[in-house]
Amino acid sequence: MSFLHRLLSPTYFPPKLILARHFSQDPATNLPLSNLCSLISQSLENGDRSLKSLQPSAISHDQAMAAVASLSATEGSMAALSFFHWATSQPKFQTYFNLYITTADSLISNGNLEKAQEVMRTMVEKFSEAGRFKEAVDMVFDMSNQGLPLGTHTMNRILKISVDLGAANFAERVFDEMSLRGALADVTSFRSLVTGFCRSGEAGKVERFLRLMEHGGYCIDNVTCTLVVDLFCKKGLFRKVRWVFERMSEMGFSPNVINYTALINGLAKKGSVKQAFQVLEEMVAKGLRPNVYTHTILIDGLIKIGWTERAFRLFLKLVKSNSYKPNIQTYTAMISGYCREGKLSRAEMLFIRMKEQGLAPNIKTYSTLIDGHCKVGNLDRAFELVNLMREQGCFPNMCTYNSIIDGLFKKGRPREAYRILRNALREGLVLDKVTYTILISEHCKREEINQAQEVFDQMVSVGCAPDIHTYTTLIAAQCKQKNMNESERLFDECIKLGLVPNKKIYTSIISGYFRDGKANSGLRFFDRMIQSGIGADSVTYGALISGLCKENRLEEARALYELMLDKGLVPSEISRVTLPYEYCKREKLDVAISLLERLEKKHWVRTANILVRKLSSDGKVDASLLFLNKLLDEDQSVDQITYVAFVTGCYENDRYSVASDLSERFSKRRGSFQNAAIT
Repeated sequence: MSFLHRLLSPTYFPPKLILARHFSQDPATNLPLSNLCSLISQSLENGDRSLKSLQPSAISHDQAMAAVASLSATEGSMAALSFFHWATSQPKFQTYFNLYITTADSLISNGNLEKAQEVMRTMVEKFSEAGRFKEAVDMVFDMSNQGLPLGTHTMNRILKISVDLGAANFAERVFDEMSLRGALADVTSFRSLVTGFCRSGEAGKVERFLRLMEHGGYCIDNVTCTLVVDLFCKKGLFRKVRWVFERMSEMGFSPNVINYTALINGLAKKGSVKQAFQVLEEMVAKGLRPNVYTHTILIDGLIKIGWTERAFRLFLKLVKSNSYKPNIQTYTAMISGYCREGKLSRAEMLFIRMKEQGLAPNIKTYSTLIDGHCKVGNLDRAFELVNLMREQGCFPNMCTYNSIIDGLFKKGRPREAYRILRNALREGLVLDKVTYTILISEHCKREEINQAQEVFDQMVSVGCAPDIHTYTTLIAAQCKQKNMNESERLFDECIKLGLVPNKKIYTSIISGYFRDGKANSGLRFFDRMIQSGIGADSVTYGALISGLCKENRLEEARALYELMLDKGLVPSEISRVTLPYEYCKREKLDVAISLLERLEKKHWVRTANILVRKLSSDGKVDASLLFLNKLLDEDQSVDQITYVAFVTGCYENDRYSVASDLSERFSKRRGSFQNAAIT
């Protein structure tokens, strides 16, 4: 039972301290207690504070406890404390509770409370090393019931050890108990708690202690501030970062370059690059000079939102700067940006420039460039870079091999891909989630669903947690095979793991149900998608509309089509054509026309042309003529393929006069006919 539970118990009474027993001689050893005390005293008089002459094997636990009590009574607190520190440096005595209690009790009797607190701190440290930290904390609180006040220094040591052990919630309970017992927390106490909850990612708890600090007139330091900023940024709590900065400034602890850089990093990672640059301007206005890390973060942020050229301009400023020069991370970020855009020649140019500047590429640099070449299919250069990195003592990691394996699969060279994979395993590397996902994707591409599921199961069995991309790949493949029960099982498993299903997963399942003839199940998942706060896109709506059309549920399909347009989404070409075509088949031409009227001009023209061709090939000349006349009435282009398809349809259905009238109308337009296909 912990001290908190015992304190809350109505039958709780603090235990009596165990008093030392004074033996004249311990039968377990050959050294009488009086001789032991004399030896200790003599060693201390001779200046031997480390008591090197003592042999742990010659002293029992009870003798050690008795010697402390005797020395405290006869020689004073310092002699007792010297022996205590010698004893607790020996493994034999480090977790002997009675030795700590007796020493503390003896020092309390001498009125030396400060040294008694030192004993408690030693106990907490030694027991934490032995994995018995909470027992020691219990005893500290028990000792407070025996007249040893809770010292702030001692409590801070407990809080720090709790945080170092990753037990922030235990530290909070200790803090609350301190407050109940009147022990005063200081700035160190609060900083430990804030640090602990930053590490555990509990922003609410961090804010609680920041506000308690503010109320007590305390402020975090710059090191702790960086931890707070990192956490709040990860949680998207940027306004709270501002609040922290304001409180710090009010108390005379202004945020420094590292604190601002942490905020800039958080904004850049969230894609808020414009705001990140605003923070940079604010930072400069305060007289703080951004360093190379600040600029590298901004360069990386610009690249991730596709502004590679702007990133390069900022990179050039660093190159020309007399204060800061690009480092390995800066060059790697720029190389990554050009690789993403497929501009490998520029990436290679920076790679050469980097080495000319005396910077040695690291694994990330090589892996980034190798991945870029693999994505564009330049595997020969990728292998050259692997050999080059080996020559320079930089060995490929699993990330490097993943790029090559994926590239080989995409090139249709699976045997080589598996050979590279075996080489990686022989080198002692372990498959990661990217590797497993690549293998699963390859099996799914080949419609080898059982093998894909087998790889997935192996991935889970070795403790490699699948991410949302892995689940997306496997669920999409299962849906294509109409394995809807398995798809739903994987979907539910994904949610249980705390992963958030994306649009692609929902759309795959919706399409799978419609493909399987289960429209209601597809609509149920669509409702679930909306309720989850995930907005459907034109692909999702397209799957619903196509599925409902196949089920002859045109009014429902039309309602979704109208909803999609209301949301500002552009229907896919399949949706634009399928729904009007189905209404045409049912002789509801006015509805079909109205569906096209809400489209943008270029989409309306292209859709009308396709409908004319499709209806003509089905022999529905009158319906086809309606759309064709609509195009001509509004002076819109009719491409040659559409014209030929309509005329052909007229001839095949003996509608020669209609074809003749159309030809005459075209002649009157004086060459307005367009030969080029409409884009």
